[in-house]
Amino acid sequence: MVNGAEHEGRALRVEGLVNARDLGGLPRQNGTRTPRGVFFRSENVDWVTPAGWDQMRESGIRTIVDLRQAGERAQDTQPRPEWLTTVTVDLDGLDDADFWKDFWSNGLSGTALYFLPHLQAMPERSVAVLSALASAPEGGVLFHCMGGRDRTGLIAMLLLAAIDTKPEAIVDDYLETVRLADLRAATSNRNNAEPEIEALCQTYGTTTEGAFRSALLGLDLVTLLASPELNEANRAAVTSWRSNV
Repeated sequence: MVNGAEHEGRALRVEGLVNARDLGGLPRQNGTRTPRGVFFRSENVDWVTPAGWDQMRESGIRTIVDLRQAGERAQDTQPRPEWLTTVTVDLDGLDDADFWKDFWSNGLSGTALYFLPHLQAMPERSVAVLSALASAPEGGVLFHCMGGRDRTGLIAMLLLAAIDTKPEAIVDDYLETVRLADLRAATSNRNNAEPEIEALCQTYGTTTEGAFRSALLGLDLVTLLASPELNEANRAAVTSWRSNV
């Protein structure tokens, strides 16, 4: 388990965000730690204030990779600074109606139970995100969805696994967002949905944590990274975290 002090040290202090953190600082299998300042995860950055953008720039972030659907992005209202590069990659792929009929209306899209099926059905979606992260301009890269929980959690899982982060640390990073549920709910004027998500997972014979652990255990990263849609340079950048390991 990653201790609280380590989570505190990884938190990205940006006004307007409560679920933002550096993926650096987590223990790897070889005894080192994931590099800091390379990849960051968060909730919707449309909530960042002008002061928050200054804080983000000070953190070294220069690129945002937005995982949301086009309809979600269309609801954004806040301007973004000129120094920032934004890349959009719709991770969901809702046009694959056959896939989503089993995961959307029943709420499973809000759990890690859809991770492996999505990777198997639409690997090109995740590969496109990895390519965008790998080929971003110089500087830190932050990726996000709406709540920073599951689409963001899926990509974080891939990035952390790609440099052999300890499994317990990968699980704990996902659970950090779950632990922040009350704060996330308060800042978005919504109820804490975690009890309902946990109950849903239990109807499928697992838990929020168990669903993610199963996804991580069943992840075939070798096949995903061997995709012809991930060119050699981007593959090297993913597995070296942009030449930082």
